[in-house]
Amino acid sequence: MSERLQPGDPAPDFTLPDADGEEISLSAHRGRKVIVYFYPAALTPGCTKQACDFTDNLDLLAREGYDVIGVSPDKPEKLAKFREKEELRVTLVSDPSKAVMEEYGAFGEKKLYGKTVTGVIRSTIVVDEEGKVERALYNVKATGHVAKIIRDLGLSETA
Repeated sequence: MSERLQPGDPAPDFTLPDADGEEISLSAHRGRKVIVYFYPAALTPGCTKQACDFTDNLDLLAREGYDVIGVSPDKPEKLAKFREKEELRVTLVSDPSKAVMEEYGAFGEKKLYGKTVTGVIRSTIVVDEEGKVERALYNVKATGHVAKIIRDLGLSETA
């Protein structure tokens, strides 16, 4: 199992294809804060709720200087279906090898219905403008997580 990131660690750079097959790099976002969230599978109830919550709050996050990138092991074609079906506006990228997830500590052993399994650990990493980890949250809940991040970051939910 990979090490979990800690505040102050450099966020591992990555370049992954998005839903349209375009290459997205974390380093291209330098100068802005980035919320990188890892989720198990597109088009599933919890992941849909989480992606919709990020989309619903995207304007607020962008106004406060945050970009949002969702990472899953799904292929770009599935991400495109997910984006269209749910009208998502967050950037979704594909990590089928799970290499980036492992670098971020978002893939490994976890409890699922009382059993220990290996899989994607629902995680959110907040990266600052310099590319350093500001916050690293692991085993987060799909529901209510985005509202909690907004509160924890001290962002105003009103325009």
